[in-house]
Amino acid sequence: MTQRMRPEDFVRRYEAALASQRWSAVDPLVHDEVCVTFSTGAVHKGKPAARRAFEANFASIEDERYRISNVHWVLKSEDFAVYLFDFQWSGRINGQDAHGSGRGTSVLACIDGDWKLLVEHLGRCP
Repeated sequence: MTQRMRPEDFVRRYEAALASQRWSAVDPLVHDEVCVTFSTGAVHKGKPAARRAFEANFASIEDERYRISNVHWVLKSEDFAVYLFDFQWSGRINGQDAHGSGRGTSVLACIDGDWKLLVEHLGRCP
């Protein structure tokens, strides 16, 4: 079996997908059993719940710019990868400039040669 994407490729594709503000770009990168915790503390279990949460975010932030930086790989194997990262976003909410940042931890699973987001936990910077 040949892997079509490396974990590092996933990070770049995921960042671009989030920046697109379109679930259709994010969907192929997300595992069906995904569990996402936003920096607000809200937990979204399973792809349908994650979709609702991401689409609500996309709808509330106009012209969002999203960036992932300072990626630190904790583990990379043939089947799983874990990384820590910083994130920054900016855009407009209700017509007002808005921005935020924080730190995240993600767990990826390699399914049939494609890396999928299994767990993402986002938190505020101290």
